[in-house]
Amino acid sequence: MQFKISLAGDLGSGKSTVAHILKETMFAEIISAGGIYRELAAKLNLTVEQFNINNEKDRQYDTMVDTMLKSYDEKDGNYIFDSRLAFHFVPSAVSFYLKADREVAAHRVFDANRVDEHFGTIEETEKSLDSRRASERRRYLDYYGVDIMDMNNYDFVVDTTSVPPETVAKTIISLWKSKA
Repeated sequence: MQFKISLAGDLGSGKSTVAHILKETMFAEIISAGGIYRELAAKLNLTVEQFNINNEKDRQYDTMVDTMLKSYDEKDGNYIFDSRLAFHFVPSAVSFYLKADREVAAHRVFDANRVDEHFGTIEETEKSLDSRRASERRRYLDYYGVDIMDMNNYDFVVDTTSVPPETVAKTIISLWKSKA
């Protein structure tokens, strides 16, 4: 059986980690909008936060990624979408929103020590995550009339705050099976 699962959620909620577990467990390909955005930001010599703010004024990168996502709605295959808007652009996917406590999420991002996300303190990390989320929310409301914080957009909401990623992946598989 072929499937499509979309993972949206809070920054630092574990979307990428869970996507990789699902990839191995379910033999799927990951389509990561965040990964594409990170690559584009790096090419432009911008942080992800700066890139998001830039995208509030210039739609070209959002349009490029959105068009790519839309193309998967009709494609055959097993796909895990790590994307804020896959639920919108790939309606055939079973959609999940992963949520996490703000402080826990900031610690996860801080501890991940990504090349493109360096922060001196947890407080700086929280402020950056808040800024990125606000930028994305404004952009998607303006561009598409979609509020990514409206939980009615998703088939399932999973709180990852105190749950190991392997357990989150098992929960997603179980919920996906109940929907399939």
